[in-house]
Amino acid sequence: MDSLTLARMQTPKNLHALDVKAFAKAQMHLEGDTPVAEFERLVADCSGEVTGQVSWSAQGAIDPEQRGKDDAWLHLEAKATVPLTCQRCLHPVPVELLIEQDFRFVADEVTALAEDDESEEDLLVLEDSFDLMALIEDELLMNLPLVPMHPACLSEHVPTSKEEEAILAEVKPNPFAVLASLKTRKD
Repeated sequence: MDSLTLARMQTPKNLHALDVKAFAKAQMHLEGDTPVAEFERLVADCSGEVTGQVSWSAQGAIDPEQRGKDDAWLHLEAKATVPLTCQRCLHPVPVELLIEQDFRFVADEVTALAEDDESEEDLLVLEDSFDLMALIEDELLMNLPLVPMHPACLSEHVPTSKEEEAILAEVKPNPFAVLASLKTRKD
């Protein structure tokens, strides 16, 4: 790699259009804190006021020993705390998301599909302009819990078992009481 290319890669200006191959060859390391609010798809899954930062780091590498080829690799780490809706009490619950993932870049979708079952790492298609921030958002979204809940809800909205029985009794009348009322009407 010539010195001009290396100099350009020292400080990538656009993390939405990263040259992954040059990033990996230069074994670059990037890190930063990005407001959670900038990840629109993640914010759409949150509840309440979204504040805080996504702390992330990305390390590029070329690892010829892994498969005998000069594959571009990306090691990604990220963490954030986002407010989700507790499925018990329906109040916001802060959920910590942690990512630590390796990605290997391949030439095309066909190669990715062919090698996916055998590889431990995730495979991505090598593009001239790679959106690192979209990858971070994708990984955060995939780490959202299916059913977010507080460890223990202390809300008055959570019915106790006796309250649940009383609610069910009001909604669902006793079938024998319904039969008794029919009998009294005939008499």
